[in-house]
Amino acid sequence: MGLTQALATAMSGLRANQAALALVASNVSNIETPGYVRKSLNQAQTTTGTGSSGVIVTGVNRELNVYVQKQVLTETSGASYATTMSNALQRLQGIYGDPGSNTTLEAAFNALTAALQALSVTSDSPAARSTAVNAAQSLAQMLNSTSAGIQSLRADAESAIKSSVDAANNAMRQIATINNQLLGTTGDDAAAASLLDQRDQYITQLSQLMDIRVLTNERNQVTVFTNSGVQLVGSEASTISFDAQGTVTPNTAWNSDPSISTLGTLTLTFPHGGDIDLIATRSIRSGAIAANLELRDETLVQAQAQIDQLAAAMASALSDKVTPGTKDDGPPANFTLDLTGLQNGNKVQFSYTDTTTNTTRTITLVRVDDPSVGALSNTATNDPNDEVFGIDFSGGMASVVSQLTGLLGSRGLSFANPAGPGDLLNISGDAGGATVVGSASSTITIRDLAGGDPQLPLFVDNGVPYTGAITATGSQQTGLAARISVNNLLLADPSRMVIYNTTPTTQAGDTTRVDFILSQLTQGSYYVSPQTGIGSSATPFKGTMLGFLQQFTTMQGQAAASAKQLADGQNVVLSTLQNKLNATSGVNIDEEMAHLLALQNAYSANARVMSTVKDMFDSLLRSM
Repeated sequence: MGLTQALATAMSGLRANQAALALVASNVSNIETPGYVRKSLNQAQTTTGTGSSGVIVTGVNRELNVYVQKQVLTETSGASYATTMSNALQRLQGIYGDPGSNTTLEAAFNALTAALQALSVTSDSPAARSTAVNAAQSLAQMLNSTSAGIQSLRADAESAIKSSVDAANNAMRQIATINNQLLGTTGDDAAAASLLDQRDQYITQLSQLMDIRVLTNERNQVTVFTNSGVQLVGSEASTISFDAQGTVTPNTAWNSDPSISTLGTLTLTFPHGGDIDLIATRSIRSGAIAANLELRDETLVQAQAQIDQLAAAMASALSDKVTPGTKDDGPPANFTLDLTGLQNGNKVQFSYTDTTTNTTRTITLVRVDDPSVGALSNTATNDPNDEVFGIDFSGGMASVVSQLTGLLGSRGLSFANPAGPGDLLNISGDAGGATVVGSASSTITIRDLAGGDPQLPLFVDNGVPYTGAITATGSQQTGLAARISVNNLLLADPSRMVIYNTTPTTQAGDTTRVDFILSQLTQGSYYVSPQTGIGSSATPFKGTMLGFLQQFTTMQGQAAASAKQLADGQNVVLSTLQNKLNATSGVNIDEEMAHLLALQNAYSANARVMSTVKDMFDSLLRSM
């Protein structure tokens, strides 16, 4: 090797060392920078016809395990989803109160029944009467605050979705921008490596918000899809819009029909036109956005349905009077019902037997005053063996008879409006005995406090009796827990907790009304809507009010515990994968220092070669 070649070789070594030293400096200075991937030089030996002549730098390498990185993205979405759900359910558990404390719904319910038991013993005591009314008021206020808490959580979810959409749009724009910037690089220089770090950071941010799949081509361009296959980013970014609707109440709900929906929807618009409803297509299945959508539209809606069901059961159980029809001996056997006072939401129920098949059926007729309500499901009674029909009473009894004949006349049933006082309805089978009516009754909400009935409207809906009314805008039960209160007339006169008749006046010591209230609250058995998440349409839960209350509070506690366990597990998996990724991609200060020493030694060796070559050149020049 000649002196010139030796000098060139040493110079190339020095240049490579300088580049490597710059990378070490960059690695060390970015040791705390999130998303920074350790860099190293790609070097190659140069040769001439006589052999090795030095080294050249061919590029900058990111020390990245791509397979682990993909796993991290997947688990980031899962951990974000699980953590969001867990945090919300822990807050919901806090709204229900700590089990065993006196601030829970169960404690308030038990306080009411205890006050009623005391009143049954000392019904003449004004203090006992006031205590019972106050206990009822405390329970109603507990339901009000629980409903407010649930709707606050739904509002927070709505707000979080909006914030997530803003963050997602920014991340997608940045990914598209960096994609285009990388087109002007060789793909393996320092500038490209820095851009790749930045792009990975935005991809990670996006994965926290939704589940994504990332494809990379040979030009270092990425295309980002949701796991359901919707493209989010390529050379251009799609845009997600969210039309937040403001106040969230028990009656606000998302619907795929924009004219009906009262909550915000997610619409993704593609760069070159066209859009897709991300909620209706269930395109986002994980990440913070998916969790907040599930909370807003399912989990918390179910929680509201639970307390609304409890409020409705309490109100109707105490104010609804069931009156059997008057049976007239046949043939055919028939029943006459007096429907005077039947209100929107009140019911008529009868059973009949088809003797040709020996099949007994139950029919429930629900009064509706809005013709647009249409068909009703058995959610009006929650009894799976019940056929439910909405009947428009606004046109009078003649119209009711006509509607019933059209609906049920083909089954051998006959309906009539006999002459007499009040609104009478006659229900009968056929004279041949093929259809036999076995029973009939009406359920009418009592409005008076002292009309001679033990029933009373103890709990009301914004000051009016609860009847379970159904209109085109929904059921009166929806959001009842937010509106339920104690009847103002009882607050003004607690004696009506005992006195149910004024002509003649209820006798002193009569506990008929108190015993009725206590029995309905503690012993009455009721079907529960499957919308509460307890039971199903085919096998609904049936039990006491306290049994139902304990069921859903226990269910919520278990859900919160399970969500926390899942979140903890997801975070452990994510942390493990992140540590595995950092082991190869992160900066290790000890390794960098060792590398620095090796580079310093190499730098010194190259410098000594150059110094020696210089000395040899000087000797040659002096000898000439």
